[in-house]
Amino acid sequence: MKFLVIQTAFIGDVVLATGIVEKLHRFFPDAQIDFLVRKGNEGLLQSHPYLHEVLIWDKKNGKLKNLWKLLRLIRKRRYDKVINIQRFAATGILTAFSGARQKIGFDKNPLSWLFDKKIKHVISDVDHPIHEVDRNNELIREFTNEEVVNPHLYPSAQDTAIVQQYRKLPYITISPASVWFTKQFPKDKWISFAAAVPANYTIYLLGAPGDAALGEEIRTAEIPATVVNLCGQLSFLQSAALMKDAAMNYVNDSAPMHFASSVNAPVTAVYCSTLPSFGFGPLSDKRFIVEVQEPLSCRPCGLHGRPACPLGHFKCAYGITNAQLLNSL
Repeated sequence: MKFLVIQTAFIGDVVLATGIVEKLHRFFPDAQIDFLVRKGNEGLLQSHPYLHEVLIWDKKNGKLKNLWKLLRLIRKRRYDKVINIQRFAATGILTAFSGARQKIGFDKNPLSWLFDKKIKHVISDVDHPIHEVDRNNELIREFTNEEVVNPHLYPSAQDTAIVQQYRKLPYITISPASVWFTKQFPKDKWISFAAAVPANYTIYLLGAPGDAALGEEIRTAEIPATVVNLCGQLSFLQSAALMKDAAMNYVNDSAPMHFASSVNAPVTAVYCSTLPSFGFGPLSDKRFIVEVQEPLSCRPCGLHGRPACPLGHFKCAYGITNAQLLNSL
Protein backbone atom coordinates (compact mmCIF):
# COMPACT_ATOMS: atom_id res chain seq x y z
CA MET A 1 0.00 0.00 0.00
CA LYS A 2 1.32 3.44 -0.98
CA PHE A 3 -0.06 6.69 0.43
CA LEU A 4 0.65 10.32 -0.40
CA VAL A 5 -0.46 13.00 2.09
CA ILE A 6 -0.56 16.56 0.72
CA GLN A 7 -0.35 19.63 2.97
CA THR A 8 1.43 22.58 1.37
CA ALA A 9 0.08 25.26 3.73
CA PHE A 10 1.88 26.81 6.69
CA ILE A 11 4.08 25.29 9.39
CA GLY A 12 1.32 24.71 11.94
CA ASP A 13 -0.93 23.08 9.35
CA VAL A 14 1.81 20.59 8.48
CA VAL A 15 2.34 19.73 12.16
CA LEU A 16 -1.38 19.10 12.66
CA ALA A 17 -1.47 16.92 9.53
CA THR A 18 1.09 14.53 11.05
CA GLY A 19 -1.78 12.99 13.03
CA ILE A 20 -2.88 11.38 9.75
CA VAL A 21 0.60 9.86 9.29
CA GLU A 22 0.49 8.42 12.82
CA LYS A 23 -2.87 6.82 12.17
CA LEU A 24 -2.04 5.47 8.71
CA HIS A 25 1.06 3.81 10.14
CA ARG A 26 -0.98 2.33 12.97
CA PHE A 27 -3.46 0.73 10.54
CA PHE A 28 -1.02 -0.06 7.72
CA PRO A 29 2.38 -0.62 9.43
CA ASP A 30 4.01 -1.91 6.24
CA ALA A 31 2.69 0.85 3.97
CA GLN A 32 4.86 3.39 2.17
CA ILE A 33 3.77 6.86 3.30
CA ASP A 34 5.02 9.96 1.49
CA PHE A 35 4.26 13.56 2.45
CA LEU A 36 4.21 16.63 0.20
CA VAL A 37 5.03 20.05 1.73
CA ARG A 38 6.01 23.49 0.46
CA LYS A 39 9.73 24.24 0.40
CA GLY A 40 10.88 25.48 3.81
CA ASN A 41 8.67 23.15 5.84
CA GLU A 42 10.52 19.90 5.10
CA GLY A 43 12.64 20.30 8.26
CA LEU A 44 9.56 19.46 10.33
CA LEU A 45 9.55 15.92 8.97
CA GLN A 46 13.28 15.22 9.02
CA SER A 47 14.07 11.70 10.29
CA HIS A 48 10.35 10.92 10.68
CA PRO A 49 10.25 7.16 11.35
CA TYR A 50 6.97 6.53 9.50
CA LEU A 51 7.67 8.50 6.32
CA HIS A 52 9.29 6.97 3.27
CA GLU A 53 9.91 10.27 1.46
CA VAL A 54 9.11 13.96 1.82
CA LEU A 55 8.26 15.60 -1.51
CA ILE A 56 8.92 19.34 -1.75
CA TRP A 57 7.10 21.93 -3.84
CA ASP A 58 9.17 25.08 -4.41
CA LYS A 59 6.45 27.72 -4.71
CA LYS A 60 8.79 30.72 -4.84
CA ASN A 61 11.06 29.85 -7.77
CA GLY A 62 9.19 28.65 -10.83
CA LYS A 63 5.97 27.74 -9.00
CA LEU A 64 4.05 26.30 -11.99
CA LYS A 65 7.09 24.65 -13.58
CA ASN A 66 7.79 22.87 -10.29
CA LEU A 67 4.13 21.90 -9.96
CA TRP A 68 4.22 20.05 -13.31
CA LYS A 69 7.49 18.35 -12.33
CA LEU A 70 5.85 17.18 -9.12
CA LEU A 71 2.82 15.90 -11.00
CA ARG A 72 5.02 13.80 -13.28
CA LEU A 73 6.83 12.39 -10.24
CA ILE A 74 3.55 11.61 -8.43
CA ARG A 75 2.12 9.85 -11.49
CA LYS A 76 5.24 7.67 -11.70
CA ARG A 77 4.80 6.60 -8.07
CA ARG A 78 1.38 5.02 -8.72
CA TYR A 79 -0.02 5.68 -5.25
CA ASP A 80 -2.94 3.65 -3.94
CA LYS A 81 -4.38 6.65 -2.13
CA VAL A 82 -3.67 10.38 -2.37
CA ILE A 83 -5.03 12.28 0.63
CA ASN A 84 -5.19 16.02 0.03
CA ILE A 85 -5.73 18.21 3.09
CA GLN A 86 -5.36 21.44 1.10
CA ARG A 87 -8.32 23.29 -0.41
CA PHE A 88 -6.63 25.13 -3.29
CA ALA A 89 -6.56 24.45 -7.02
CA ALA A 90 -2.85 23.62 -7.34
CA THR A 91 -3.01 20.66 -4.96
CA GLY A 92 -6.36 19.78 -6.54
CA ILE A 93 -4.52 19.34 -9.85
CA LEU A 94 -1.89 17.13 -8.20
CA THR A 95 -4.63 15.01 -6.65
CA ALA A 96 -7.06 14.81 -9.57
CA PHE A 97 -4.38 13.87 -12.11
CA SER A 98 -2.19 11.81 -9.76
CA GLY A 99 -3.19 8.49 -11.31
CA ALA A 100 -3.84 7.15 -7.81
CA ARG A 101 -6.38 4.38 -7.31
CA GLN A 102 -8.28 6.59 -4.89
CA LYS A 103 -8.15 10.37 -4.71
CA ILE A 104 -9.46 11.89 -1.47
CA GLY A 105 -9.92 15.53 -0.47
CA PHE A 106 -12.26 18.19 0.86
CA ASP A 107 -15.27 19.35 -1.13
CA LYS A 108 -14.03 22.95 -0.98
CA ASN A 109 -11.14 22.17 -3.29
CA PRO A 110 -12.17 23.57 -6.69
CA LEU A 111 -11.14 20.31 -8.38
CA SER A 112 -12.92 18.07 -5.87
CA TRP A 113 -15.41 17.05 -8.58
CA LEU A 114 -12.56 14.97 -10.00
CA PHE A 115 -11.82 13.24 -6.69
CA ASP A 116 -13.09 9.74 -5.90
CA LYS A 117 -14.02 10.74 -2.38
CA LYS A 118 -15.15 14.24 -1.37
CA ILE A 119 -15.35 15.03 2.34
CA LYS A 120 -17.45 17.93 3.54
CA HIS A 121 -15.22 20.66 4.97
CA VAL A 122 -16.90 22.03 8.09
CA ILE A 123 -15.77 25.40 9.43
CA SER A 124 -15.37 25.42 13.20
CA ASP A 125 -17.17 28.09 15.20
CA VAL A 126 -18.23 28.85 18.77
CA ASP A 127 -21.49 26.93 18.45
CA HIS A 128 -20.03 23.94 16.60
CA PRO A 129 -16.33 23.63 17.49
CA ILE A 130 -14.31 21.09 15.55
CA HIS A 131 -10.55 20.82 15.81
CA GLU A 132 -8.42 20.62 12.68
CA VAL A 133 -7.20 17.13 13.67
CA ASP A 134 -10.83 15.93 13.84
CA ARG A 135 -11.52 17.48 10.43
CA ASN A 136 -8.41 15.84 8.94
CA ASN A 137 -9.41 12.49 10.37
CA GLU A 138 -12.59 12.57 8.29
CA LEU A 139 -10.43 12.12 5.19
CA ILE A 140 -9.28 8.66 6.32
CA ARG A 141 -12.05 7.59 8.71
CA GLU A 142 -13.80 5.36 6.18
CA PHE A 143 -10.82 3.00 5.83
CA THR A 144 -9.48 3.33 9.41
CA ASN A 145 -11.88 4.25 12.25
CA GLU A 146 -13.32 7.22 14.14
CA GLU A 147 -10.43 7.62 16.61
CA VAL A 148 -8.51 10.87 16.21
CA VAL A 149 -4.74 10.59 16.63
CA ASN A 150 -2.74 13.60 17.79
CA PRO A 151 0.07 15.08 15.71
CA HIS A 152 3.64 14.02 16.43
CA LEU A 153 7.06 15.38 15.53
CA TYR A 154 10.26 13.40 16.04
CA PRO A 155 13.32 15.40 17.14
CA SER A 156 16.39 13.25 16.54
CA ALA A 157 18.99 12.27 19.12
CA GLN A 158 21.18 14.98 17.58
CA ASP A 159 18.42 17.59 18.01
CA THR A 160 18.13 16.62 21.67
CA ALA A 161 21.91 16.74 22.12
CA ILE A 162 22.09 20.24 20.62
CA VAL A 163 19.57 21.63 23.15
CA GLN A 164 20.96 19.65 26.09
CA GLN A 165 23.11 22.63 27.14
CA TYR A 166 19.93 24.66 27.70
CA ARG A 167 18.03 22.07 29.69
CA LYS A 168 19.10 23.36 33.06
CA LEU A 169 15.99 23.04 35.17
CA PRO A 170 13.83 24.85 35.85
CA TYR A 171 13.17 26.75 32.63
CA ILE A 172 10.30 28.08 30.55
CA THR A 173 10.11 29.05 26.90
CA ILE A 174 8.37 32.04 25.32
CA SER A 175 7.67 32.14 21.59
CA PRO A 176 6.82 35.85 21.36
CA ALA A 177 6.21 36.37 17.63
CA SER A 178 3.43 35.75 15.15
CA VAL A 179 3.04 36.56 11.46
CA TRP A 180 -0.14 38.50 12.32
CA PHE A 181 -0.18 41.56 14.57
CA THR A 182 -3.52 40.74 16.22
CA LYS A 183 -2.39 37.17 17.01
CA GLN A 184 0.78 38.38 18.75
CA PHE A 185 0.82 39.26 22.43
CA PRO A 186 2.51 42.70 22.43
CA LYS A 187 6.23 43.05 23.17
CA ASP A 188 5.66 45.23 26.26
CA LYS A 189 3.18 42.67 27.62
CA TRP A 190 5.72 39.85 27.15
CA ILE A 191 8.34 41.97 28.92
CA SER A 192 5.97 42.70 31.79
CA PHE A 193 5.16 39.00 32.17
CA ALA A 194 8.82 37.93 31.94
CA ALA A 195 9.69 40.43 34.67
CA ALA A 196 7.11 38.76 36.92
CA VAL A 197 8.49 35.24 36.38
CA PRO A 198 10.32 33.97 39.50
CA ALA A 199 14.07 34.57 39.11
CA ASN A 200 14.95 30.89 39.61
CA TYR A 201 13.56 30.14 36.13
CA THR A 202 15.63 30.58 32.99
CA ILE A 203 13.57 32.03 30.14
CA TYR A 204 14.37 30.89 26.60
CA LEU A 205 12.97 32.92 23.72
CA LEU A 206 12.16 30.83 20.64
CA GLY A 207 11.40 31.90 17.08
CA ALA A 208 12.60 32.29 13.53
CA PRO A 209 15.62 34.37 12.41
CA GLY A 210 13.24 37.24 11.66
CA ASP A 211 12.15 37.25 15.31
CA ALA A 212 15.68 37.78 16.67
CA ALA A 213 15.32 41.57 17.00
CA LEU A 214 12.09 41.19 18.97
CA GLY A 215 13.77 38.59 21.17
CA GLU A 216 16.68 40.91 21.79
CA GLU A 217 14.39 43.73 22.92
CA ILE A 218 12.82 41.35 25.44
CA ARG A 219 16.19 39.94 26.54
CA THR A 220 17.69 43.37 27.24
CA ALA A 221 14.71 44.62 29.27
CA GLU A 222 14.89 44.78 33.07
CA ILE A 223 13.96 41.20 33.92
CA PRO A 224 15.16 39.50 37.16
CA ALA A 225 15.26 36.02 35.59
CA THR A 226 17.99 35.01 33.13
CA VAL A 227 16.69 35.48 29.58
CA VAL A 228 18.38 33.77 26.61
CA ASN A 229 17.44 34.78 23.07
CA LEU A 230 17.42 31.65 20.89
CA CYS A 231 15.33 33.13 18.06
CA GLY A 232 16.82 31.97 14.78
CA GLN A 233 19.31 29.64 16.46
CA LEU A 234 17.31 26.41 16.65
CA SER A 235 15.56 24.37 13.99
CA PHE A 236 11.86 23.47 14.24
CA LEU A 237 12.68 20.08 15.75
CA GLN A 238 15.31 21.46 18.13
CA SER A 239 12.78 23.99 19.41
CA ALA A 240 10.29 21.15 19.97
CA ALA A 241 12.96 19.16 21.81
CA LEU A 242 13.65 22.09 24.15
CA MET A 243 9.94 22.65 24.76
CA LYS A 244 9.46 19.05 25.84
CA ASP A 245 11.07 19.41 29.27
CA ALA A 246 10.13 23.01 30.00
CA ALA A 247 8.13 23.79 33.11
CA MET A 248 5.83 25.70 30.75
CA ASN A 249 5.84 26.96 27.16
CA TYR A 250 4.16 30.30 26.44
CA VAL A 251 2.95 30.77 22.88
CA ASN A 252 0.64 32.82 20.69
CA ASP A 253 -2.04 31.27 18.50
CA SER A 254 0.68 30.22 16.05
CA ALA A 255 3.00 27.38 14.98
CA PRO A 256 4.98 26.99 18.27
CA MET A 257 1.71 26.00 19.97
CA HIS A 258 1.54 23.02 17.60
CA PHE A 259 5.22 22.21 18.22
CA ALA A 260 4.32 21.85 21.90
CA SER A 261 1.31 19.67 21.07
CA SER A 262 3.46 17.44 18.84
CA VAL A 263 5.77 16.43 21.72
CA ASN A 264 3.05 16.65 24.42
CA ALA A 265 4.86 19.54 26.12
CA PRO A 266 3.04 21.73 28.67
CA VAL A 267 1.69 24.81 26.94
CA THR A 268 -0.06 28.08 27.74
CA ALA A 269 -1.61 29.57 24.61
CA VAL A 270 -2.36 33.30 24.57
CA TYR A 271 -5.32 34.20 22.38
CA CYS A 272 -5.72 37.84 21.41
CA SER A 273 -8.06 38.47 18.46
CA THR A 274 -8.75 34.82 17.58
CA LEU A 275 -10.61 32.11 19.52
CA PRO A 276 -9.71 28.51 20.47
CA SER A 277 -13.08 27.47 19.04
CA PHE A 278 -11.73 28.18 15.55
CA GLY A 279 -10.30 24.67 15.81
CA PHE A 280 -6.55 25.16 16.13
CA GLY A 281 -6.09 25.04 19.91
CA PRO A 282 -3.38 23.21 21.92
CA LEU A 283 -3.61 19.42 22.27
CA SER A 284 -1.03 18.66 24.98
CA ASP A 285 -2.24 16.85 28.10
CA LYS A 286 -1.20 19.87 30.16
CA ARG A 287 -2.64 22.85 28.30
CA PHE A 288 -4.01 26.24 29.28
CA ILE A 289 -5.84 28.92 27.34
CA VAL A 290 -5.34 32.57 28.31
CA GLU A 291 -7.64 35.21 26.87
CA VAL A 292 -9.19 38.49 27.90
CA GLN A 293 -11.89 37.93 30.52
CA GLU A 294 -13.92 41.00 29.64
CA PRO A 295 -16.47 40.29 26.88
CA LEU A 296 -15.54 42.34 23.80
CA SER A 297 -18.11 42.89 21.06
CA CYS A 298 -15.25 43.26 18.54
CA ARG A 299 -13.68 39.87 19.32
CA PRO A 300 -13.07 37.93 17.19
CA CYS A 301 -12.45 40.45 14.42
CA GLY A 302 -11.92 37.69 11.83
CA LEU A 303 -11.06 34.04 11.29
CA HIS A 304 -7.38 34.90 10.87
CA GLY A 305 -5.09 37.52 12.34
CA ARG A 306 -5.00 41.09 11.05
CA PRO A 307 -2.08 43.47 10.39
CA ALA A 308 -3.51 45.91 12.97
CA CYS A 309 -6.37 46.20 15.46
CA PRO A 310 -9.32 47.55 13.39
CA LEU A 311 -10.42 49.76 16.31
CA GLY A 312 -6.93 50.82 17.37
CA HIS A 313 -7.18 49.80 21.04
CA PHE A 314 -6.12 46.11 20.93
CA LYS A 315 -8.03 45.43 24.15
CA CYS A 316 -8.10 41.70 23.44
CA ALA A 317 -4.35 41.67 24.17
CA TYR A 318 -3.95 44.49 26.66
CA GLY A 319 -6.81 43.17 28.80
CA ILE A 320 -4.80 40.02 29.64
CA THR A 321 -3.00 40.15 33.01
CA ASN A 322 0.34 38.74 34.21
CA ALA A 323 -1.57 36.79 36.88
CA GLN A 324 -3.44 34.85 34.18
CA LEU A 325 -0.14 33.80 32.61
CA LEU A 326 1.57 33.01 35.92
CA ASN A 327 -1.36 30.81 37.02
CA SER A 328 -0.27 28.01 34.69
CA LEU A 329 3.31 28.14 36.00
